Amino acid sequence: MKRVIALLCLAALLLLPACRGTGADRSCSAKPVIYLYPEEETEVTVRLDYDGDLTCTYPAYEDGWTVAAAPGGTLTDASGQTYNYLYWEGVTQTEYDFSRGFCVPGADSASFLEDALARLGLTRREANEFLVYWLPRMEPNPYNLIAFQSAAYGDSARLTVTPEPDSILRVFMAWKPLEAPVALPAQDLPAFERAGFTVVEWGGAELAP
Repeated sequence: MKRVIALLCLAALLLLPACRGTGADRSCSAKPVIYLYPEEETEVTVRLDYDGDLTCTYPAYEDGWTVAAAPGGTLTDASGQTYNYLYWEGVTQTEYDFSRGFCVPGADSASFLEDALARLGLTRREANEFLVYWLPRMEPNPYNLIAFQSAAYGDSARLTVTPEPDSILRVFMAWKPLEAPVALPAQDLPAFERAGFTVVEWGGAELAP
């Protein structure tokens, strides 16, 4: 029954626009997904300590997720169900950092994100899944203010992975639709090197202008 509820929740989220209307001081952490890439098949437990309220998880998050992870990224739970990634969504009062970032015309969203995500270290498949989710929300806007978060996100959504990964990449994009461009210092996008057991996560939050 829990799996049926989680499936219905996930289907509803995929059909709806990015979550909004969470209150003036609340933002939605929309579709963070977690990929696990061990060097050999490994039982992995992932726990999330989130400064907010989880609104949907798939597979269902109880006392963490425990799955058998294969080197190619396929995850298998105790009942034999397979997944491409672990999914969660929630609402939080976290304030994101827009002191540096990018102001991008909506029509240029795809080319900007393809370049930025490659520089940050997402694979083509991971970047494609990111773009498929976010692009329909960004392209129609005249401009988008975009800032990839590090400390603000990591401090509010803490991950504990057992066994401990050798490398972890967390790409979280906070962004706002804008009617007119704004000027701000460009953000550095550090490169990421995958080594050993690698954990990759991407997600984002659409904020009110």
